Amino acid sequence: MHEIQLLYVENIITRKKSLPQQELTFVMRVANLSHDKKVEVLWAGEQGEWQVAHASYQYQIDADKECWQAKVIIRATGHNSLPGNINFALHFQCLGQDYWDNRSGSNYASQADSGIQLAANQNLQQLGFEPKLKAGQQRHPITISVNQALQVTAVNIHWTTDNWHSTHTTACHFNRHYWHEHAQSNARNPNQYGSEIWQGLLKIKDAHRVHYSISYDTVDGVLWDNNDGNNYELSHEPLRLMILNLHCYQEAQQDQKFNQIAKAIDDLAVDIVCFQEVAELWNEGRGDWSTHSANIINNRLKSPFHLYSDWSHIGFDKYREGVAILSRYPLHNQAARYVSDSDSIYSIHSRKVIMAQVHVPTMGVINVFSAHLSWWEDGFAQQFKKLSSWANELQDSSVSATLLCGDFNISCGSEGYQLVINANEYEDQFLALQDQHAFQKVFKVNDAHWSNSHAEDYRIDYIFMNKASELKVRSGRVIFTDDDYGKVSDHCGYLMSFEPK
Repeated sequence: MHEIQLLYVENIITRKKSLPQQELTFVMRVANLSHDKKVEVLWAGEQGEWQVAHASYQYQIDADKECWQAKVIIRATGHNSLPGNINFALHFQCLGQDYWDNRSGSNYASQADSGIQLAANQNLQQLGFEPKLKAGQQRHPITISVNQALQVTAVNIHWTTDNWHSTHTTACHFNRHYWHEHAQSNARNPNQYGSEIWQGLLKIKDAHRVHYSISYDTVDGVLWDNNDGNNYELSHEPLRLMILNLHCYQEAQQDQKFNQIAKAIDDLAVDIVCFQEVAELWNEGRGDWSTHSANIINNRLKSPFHLYSDWSHIGFDKYREGVAILSRYPLHNQAARYVSDSDSIYSIHSRKVIMAQVHVPTMGVINVFSAHLSWWEDGFAQQFKKLSSWANELQDSSVSATLLCGDFNISCGSEGYQLVINANEYEDQFLALQDQHAFQKVFKVNDAHWSNSHAEDYRIDYIFMNKASELKVRSGRVIFTDDDYGKVSDHCGYLMSFEPK
């Protein structure tokens, strides 16, 4: 394929508040040669002054190709006229190389207010494709430009919300008034490039993900647009969950590190956070909410989350130490329970777990547990069995997934880890994502010798998800390391995202 290639250009003039403005949109296909790339459009109007429009990433077409877009809006003033007819070329810079799409040196041309112009090799083109669905969105409009020369008689969208187990077909209609509706302009000749506009509306309801392709009935047969064999995909954002042991106020520059944690939650669009070693001043056992570490972090978010927390015992002789759950979605049916034999607030072996139900749009009800269990020799086995039994009590057909999150104080491959595996109820989501071969051996085959390949896996923090879950892990990331938001604790954090299967 060409490293950069024009898909279409849109050139329209509108009047807003009686002031004319010209909108130029350039959409192009770019080779995914490296993450670090620069994509831009060099263009000039009728006055001949060349300018640069920087393009931005839109979506992944496949592993090798991306879609990029540059948009320019020029408003007429008393001193500046609109650019009118334009000439332009596409430029792509990556790995020290420059690539061009400029019609072999002749440059592209687009007439003022001419609407959509498809590239010479593009007979069918979806316009303004956005792969992300908005929160609460239940309908999705689709607009398609078709070359008149194809003599299209019908356009249909074939789509599914369950990975093609069932399918729907939505007929599109030909919109001869599109330009007046879309641009509110009197285009000189919106079809001078022979472009027809067809539109359809998908009633997706509460679906998390939609796949679709488009068929075109022509006089010569049926043509298909299936996004280069990948089909088009629309989806809501995944659920992003983070776990982190806060180290109970034992960090140097503690206040600054609270800021780092809040910044990461905001930057990474985290939805749910499970904290362990959450601390507040003892204050003769009454606590001090103003010093509560999860509360402090929550108040430093751009928009504070819902927060539930409880404590187990006195920590470091001066703190109430416990666990917390933060969620951008409301928390329901919160509960706390000791899973240790001891419930003495003066014993470090007293371990309390908290849980809450979270209703996640398009995913359903998720039971989230935040846990900090003891080491194997201090009672892990009994504590995990009580935790697992509690989780099972709450599992019914209304629950999409159960997530056991936090500091389990067992290393990967240890006796405690094998206890979790052999129960055959929960799976380690980090291993599922990072090392699929090991995951298959551990959870699918249960090979007695599997742990040899994980001698250097020192994790003790986990997200375990029940095998009957309707979710699957999509991505994972280790954070709060020297290279990623900096260290904030004696533990690193883990961020994982989930979506429906």
